[in-house]
Amino acid sequence: MRKLIILVTAMVLLSGCGYLDFSNDTEAKKSVQEVATNLQIPWSINKHGEDFFISERVGTIARVSSNGEVTHQQVKLSSPLARVSEAGLLGFVLKPNFEETKEAFAYYTYDVEGQPYNRVVTLKLDGNPWTETAILLDGILTGNVHHGGRLEIGPDQRLYVTIGDASTPNLAQDPTSKNGKIMRLNEDNTWSVVSMGHRNPQGIAWNENGEMFASEHGQSAKDEINRIEEGKNYGWPLIEGNEQREGLVSPLLHSGSNTTWAPSGMTFHKGKLYVAALRGEGVLVVNSETAEIEETITGYGRIRDVFSDGEQLYFVSNNTDGRGSPSADDDILYRYVKE
Repeated sequence: MRKLIILVTAMVLLSGCGYLDFSNDTEAKKSVQEVATNLQIPWSINKHGEDFFISERVGTIARVSSNGEVTHQQVKLSSPLARVSEAGLLGFVLKPNFEETKEAFAYYTYDVEGQPYNRVVTLKLDGNPWTETAILLDGILTGNVHHGGRLEIGPDQRLYVTIGDASTPNLAQDPTSKNGKIMRLNEDNTWSVVSMGHRNPQGIAWNENGEMFASEHGQSAKDEINRIEEGKNYGWPLIEGNEQREGLVSPLLHSGSNTTWAPSGMTFHKGKLYVAALRGEGVLVVNSETAEIEETITGYGRIRDVFSDGEQLYFVSNNTDGRGSPSADDDILYRYVKE
């Protein structure tokens, strides 16, 4: 298992303050445990009972049993996965009534005559494999990158989805386009726009008060954590970082002009916001009230998603995605047990 380094900061990471290196701290090394190994570019962590269900970009769902055994469940989709960069089976979230229905929502990238698109679908588990049973949102334009793709169930028990700008920035400001938006599936099966002006949002989470937060990749740095309010415009490509303009919302915090996090999945755990970082190769621990990064869990390479079951925190590496330096056991699901 890779070693654990905890970087404790007194200010936001972009401030340039120093940090303490606990890489030789025996207790720190014990705070992270391997749960499962040899995952295949995992993307989204779910847990039901003692089992984990983790989407894998290659088009499978990794079912991890309580003893760490991994079964790569096949997924039957109505269209083959696209082969463009960062594409595949991305967002995945179990329905709140999964125990009864064995259904989940998924987000994947597919091809139409060489043009990639994204869609949101319903999947049903009947033993093995999973099977696509309905298309809920289709024809989402995308490019070689900037797919967005995070799915989460909100406090209102509705499905939320983050959609990237398809590498066409102006779409984020186009109210007729789905791109560069965070959207919600309503009870009548219609979709509504929650917020717009996003570049490549890959994480959403809610605190105990029901406030929504989202992570977003910046153009070259200036990666963002935003506090999301319905109906607001978060500025891309008109503003980024600390820039301000009337009618547009600046981020809660960002990585600065010289630092890149490439933030992805997010979750609240015991009052703190935990953010997976790919280029940042760690998990950012954010105080959402003070907009400060209090520490960073690192030493495990690229991190794609984080998940809390209320008692313990889990995160998954993404070192096999073509941009990391995988070890023999990558990718790995970890449990963070430090209180």
